[in-house]
Amino acid sequence: MARCDELARVSSAPGQIERVYLSPEHARVNRLAAEWMREVGMSTRQDAAGNQVGRLDPGGSAGRDAPALLIGSHLDTVPDAGRYDGIVGVLMALEVVRLLRAPIEDGGWRSPLRFALEVIAFSDEEGTRFGKALLGSSAVAGIWDDEWWTLTDAEGTTVREAFLDFGLDPGRLGEAARRPSELVGYLEAHIEQGPELDRRGESLAVVSSIASARRFQLRVDGLARHAGGTPYDMRRDALLGASEAALAVERICRSEHHIIGTVGQLEAFPGAVNIVPGEARFSLDLRGEFDDERDRVWHAISRDLDEIMGRRGLTWSGREVHSAPAVFCAPLLQDVIRQGILSTLDAGARVSKPGVRGGAPLSTDDPATIFSRAGHDGMAIGAVTDVGMLFLRNPDGISHHPDEAVSTGDVELGIRALAEAVLHLAAEPAS
Repeated sequence: MARCDELARVSSAPGQIERVYLSPEHARVNRLAAEWMREVGMSTRQDAAGNQVGRLDPGGSAGRDAPALLIGSHLDTVPDAGRYDGIVGVLMALEVVRLLRAPIEDGGWRSPLRFALEVIAFSDEEGTRFGKALLGSSAVAGIWDDEWWTLTDAEGTTVREAFLDFGLDPGRLGEAARRPSELVGYLEAHIEQGPELDRRGESLAVVSSIASARRFQLRVDGLARHAGGTPYDMRRDALLGASEAALAVERICRSEHHIIGTVGQLEAFPGAVNIVPGEARFSLDLRGEFDDERDRVWHAISRDLDEIMGRRGLTWSGREVHSAPAVFCAPLLQDVIRQGILSTLDAGARVSKPGVRGGAPLSTDDPATIFSRAGHDGMAIGAVTDVGMLFLRNPDGISHHPDEAVSTGDVELGIRALAEAVLHLAAEPAS
């Protein structure tokens, strides 16, 4: 928890927390993460996309060639961020290594399991700088799109230029990609970013899936006219049309199960106090547990937009700027995380020895299983290996905000649950 505070002081914005991809702050937190990785006995490297990776090899002949279980999250932030989103998952992964590592004769450490342990600190989950999320994890998954090189930040710097400024070689990006044969899976601990666990009074949950998402930039066209001289029956107010559309998004999505629609941006043009807006632009972020349900709701919203704009004498158009399918957590990884959570109910919440399953829990209650409405690096990593996630209680569900919180006690339980999950995974027959 002290390290969460230490990382929070690495920021480009005085009085706030902000760290973006390929910035000086990115470099500083990578150096800190590398130091902490070495402290628990890991070798460490910064990959070709700027992700920081630590590795603890198993003993025996497999050594450096052994497949790895990735555990981690991300260290970048949104503007004016909290100090736990992503960050706590990286630091918890380091503590899992500390709990599970075994000493070797030369004074170093090894993984006591049949696979290597790798902690990964992804570099661009949020997409704050270039408007495209998951750049770091997409590189690891080998799904980089060459069109992303020309994305620009607010200063006009391209991704390619930022790579060079950071000391990375764009021509070597492919070296960050991992092959399925190199990986056992990916586990991530993360604050819930919603209130369900808090409302249930539970500390930890198994994540069943990561929400599918579509994002749109929408435009409404009307007529810009004098505010005083244009009677209501002659007005074609684009802002009112867009406002009614935003209310329609809320109405439609509220009536659905596990569908969330958000209008996060709304602009009116020409933007003068005495002119009826002739154009309005707004965003739509649409998320759902299942792709087909999300798409059905988008079609319902489109039909409402047709009706609203037709009634008001307006026209609308839309451009999809992001689409990501739902990613379902692997049943085996859900199961071992569930077993890990149950193990924390055992007296003293002690981690068992490698290869030995924990004792019977004091409670037989099944841990909560929740789907993630927020996106995570696992959405990209799912293209190359199985994904599992553990949620931690997030008081009041506040996230992407300085008031974001998680308790020390819940973090401790989460570390122990994740460590036990790794042990349960190691006890499964190798596939």
